[in-house]
Amino acid sequence: MLPRNLPLVLYMEGALTGPSGKMGFGVLRYSPNPIVAVIDSTQAGRDASEFGPWRSCPIVSTLEEAKALGAKAMVLGIAPSGGLIPPIWYPDLDRAVANGLGLVNGLHDFLAPRYPQLPQEPTTDGPFIWDIRHEPSGLAPGTGAAADLPCRRLLMVGTDMAVGKMTAGLEIYRTAKESGIKTAFVATGQIGITVTGAGVPLDAVRVDFAAGAIERETIRAAEEVGPEGLVIIEGQGSLAHPGSTANLALLRGACPTHLILCMRAGQKTIRSLEHIKIPPLGDLCRLYEALAAGAGAFPRPVTVAVAVNTADLDDAEAERAIRAVEEELGLPAIDPVREGCERLVAAAMG
Repeated sequence: MLPRNLPLVLYMEGALTGPSGKMGFGVLRYSPNPIVAVIDSTQAGRDASEFGPWRSCPIVSTLEEAKALGAKAMVLGIAPSGGLIPPIWYPDLDRAVANGLGLVNGLHDFLAPRYPQLPQEPTTDGPFIWDIRHEPSGLAPGTGAAADLPCRRLLMVGTDMAVGKMTAGLEIYRTAKESGIKTAFVATGQIGITVTGAGVPLDAVRVDFAAGAIERETIRAAEEVGPEGLVIIEGQGSLAHPGSTANLALLRGACPTHLILCMRAGQKTIRSLEHIKIPPLGDLCRLYEALAAGAGAFPRPVTVAVAVNTADLDDAEAERAIRAVEEELGLPAIDPVREGCERLVAAAMG
């Protein structure tokens, strides 16, 4: 994990106004580390808080400016298509290493082979490489052992990819901890791992060991919170998406007791696959519950609430969208960013 006092700069060149900046946005919002600057020459001179609901820090044009502000490590905050590092980035990465900065890399391309002389884990003593998407060692197939854990296990599930499962989970985690509830967060993607320091990069794990990897992390988290605690498992993908492969591993590995459905208000089809319609919300909830139960082989979880992403709506539109979901499902529906998470936490603990 990153040392919590390590000052970061986010490499976001040209990505502050588009969807590819998801990694950087998540770190800006949730990382406990100090963030001294964002690099994006197209927005230099402005402040990062102008682009979203996260902390304030200056936007600069160059790595040298960021280093002068105290940066000790650079997070690759952009997720290009396919998760591969564009060759045009390498001069900037080389310059970062030459200037003594560590590199935090959540992409599928690894940087360690390019810089074999550097430590392969975060340090405060100079440059390092942290390639997050490494399969953990010592994995085994799943056994269903999480079903016997006494704590609540809340899995975030979705209508599509990129609808806010991680955001909802981290907001619930933060609110639950502030409420005095013993809570742990099982990160399953590179953003969650970067900001919490633990978890499993699920899309880097061989499929035979994916459920086992989630099971191991869930058990570790359950031991941390105790029998009365809450373990929140970050969801990935969607059962409605033909390219999503993580759902069964999450359902089997975590054996959730509770589910929260995450959705984007007004979305009718799968993003980028508009010929595929998102099923009725009630049908999708029942599908997740039934698949988790495995025809009675495992305990059946209950869907307790809906997290509605209304980022594209104004306040009045958001209110109408949220109330419509509540009327459709008879469940609490909340935008965790716009409205706070108290009701979601209450639903999970009720």
